[in-house]
Amino acid sequence: MQKVAIFAKMNDPRCQGIASDLIKWLEERNRLPLVEPNLARLIGHSALESEEDIRDQAELVVVLGGDGTLISVARLFSGLSVPILGVNLGSLGFLTEITVEELYPRLELCLQSAPRVSARMMLMVTLFREGKAKEIYNVLNDVVFNKGALARIVDLETRINKQILTTYKADGLIVATPTGSTGYSMSAGGPIIHPQMSCIVITPICPHTLTNRPIVVTDESIISVTIASSFDEKVYLTLDGQVGIELQEGDSVEVRKALNKTSLVMSRSRDYFELLRTKLKWGER
Repeated sequence: MQKVAIFAKMNDPRCQGIASDLIKWLEERNRLPLVEPNLARLIGHSALESEEDIRDQAELVVVLGGDGTLISVARLFSGLSVPILGVNLGSLGFLTEITVEELYPRLELCLQSAPRVSARMMLMVTLFREGKAKEIYNVLNDVVFNKGALARIVDLETRINKQILTTYKADGLIVATPTGSTGYSMSAGGPIIHPQMSCIVITPICPHTLTNRPIVVTDESIISVTIASSFDEKVYLTLDGQVGIELQEGDSVEVRKALNKTSLVMSRSRDYFELLRTKLKWGER
């Protein structure tokens, strides 16, 4: 691997120093660092490639920050099989599981041979307005339907493969990948799903009917959600917690497994269950 892209959490001053050291480390090994434009300007790096150029050239991606930073980079590289190495500078870090101390030993291994990766399922989200596909997005974690701050309960008519599941009366609804099961879905009472499972989880947020429980469906399912309540109040569609869209009356959203996957470089020193125990502090008093 000769070309290594570098992305970082811009508002974390630690990232600037680590990124500068990483650029020097790569250049000493005759590798070409491709630095995200805003980060390059911040640290005074001379080469300024566009994100599109970086996307086209990168053979490996290093992300310095937290899970949110990695998720945004994963969407940028959607459709490519470029491995992404996430270095955890955040607070939880289910996706950015490589520590700063592990960065250079792990990166050295990646440069010498094909890295050990975990292929993560993504979702393709299509927004239909007036019966026509208006927008299409790929997400790694989750799709969230939620009401405005002062809104009443919303009615969300939900179908699976065109068959009616139910009309949720709730504060909202989460449709998540196995990777996203440890995010908002878990906080709303959804199950933790191993990231190598092939399935989709549907989790209502504070449902009015207590028997509306989270449900796990196959990854071949096509989930359609239509806003059935009146639009006296605003309803939003949020993708990976980063892209927000205000929905209109009659809008329908279709969620299905994407053809693309995200390749995450894994730590060789710990397994998924150790990661769960550590991040969720299981067994601690």
